[in-house]
Amino acid sequence: MSQWAIGIDLGGTAIKAGIVEKGGAIFADRRIPTNATSGPKGITEQLVAIIVGLYNVGITTLDFNDFNGVGVGAPGAVDVDKGLLSYPTNLPGWTIFPLRDELQKCLKAKRGLSIQVFLDNDANVAALGEAVYGAGQGFRDFFMLTLGTGVGGGIILNRQLYHGVYGNAGEVGLMNLDFDGTFFHEGKGTLESLVGKKGIVALARKMIDSSSISSSICEYCNNDYTMLSPRHLEQAALNGDQVALQLWQSIGSIIGVALANVTGLMDIRKFIIGGGVSAANGFFMESVIEQFRQSILPTMQEGLEIVPAQLGNKAGMYGAATLCFG
Repeated sequence: MSQWAIGIDLGGTAIKAGIVEKGGAIFADRRIPTNATSGPKGITEQLVAIIVGLYNVGITTLDFNDFNGVGVGAPGAVDVDKGLLSYPTNLPGWTIFPLRDELQKCLKAKRGLSIQVFLDNDANVAALGEAVYGAGQGFRDFFMLTLGTGVGGGIILNRQLYHGVYGNAGEVGLMNLDFDGTFFHEGKGTLESLVGKKGIVALARKMIDSSSISSSICEYCNNDYTMLSPRHLEQAALNGDQVALQLWQSIGSIIGVALANVTGLMDIRKFIIGGGVSAANGFFMESVIEQFRQSILPTMQEGLEIVPAQLGNKAGMYGAATLCFG
């Protein structure tokens, strides 16, 4: 029988979890809304419930002896050795919380289950999932950029996750690209402030207000710009809206500069772009590559590959489960 594990992607909006077999099959999966306002204890209870549910499904069909544990990918800074999650993005009320140990303790105390839990940053596990099961299978070294509500990154070197000395390597969302930029929730002029969800929407509003070209973008959010999202802007571009198309080209240029900075620093030439916003990659990938080439030395362009992720919203589940497989 194939080894199996439970992989969990903890997000500010949803918790996605699944039973992943080592060969790559997802045997069962679940998605529930994250009770973000319930704080660490409330979310721990949510995670325990979804773990128990999937564990019971797994042991009724799969071999109990092949169970490898539970992996969790979470937003925020993670101390892998200590199992600590610190200041997770989009989860209010958190500071530093021993999520790994609390999960193991609750599973034992409330359910009588002795289950080993592995914890890592969500962008890291997405990169690991793509390395083992997705677009990174043919790359020895690569950088994965995750675009969503926030912006994250994961580094794979010699087919292994690179955490850095203190465990925070890959936090590309904090890269400063515009020192005089406006403030959003992750700094001044950072990559996240520019191409995270809030930054994309803010740029769209600015372009709509200043453009002489008529735009239909307002129709996609029912004329309520407080509801505008990257998904609406993707739909507008898909239907040929010129402002939306120009927006995504601008987003691509910003990403291209950021990836060029990664290459200049680390000499990485392979990149994977994933996350929810990456669904619009058909509208920005060309400008990513064009801007990258303009921003780096010609000698640094050999071997360049910038590709979309393959696993979609299951990358986190795959990568989290892979933590358990060693």
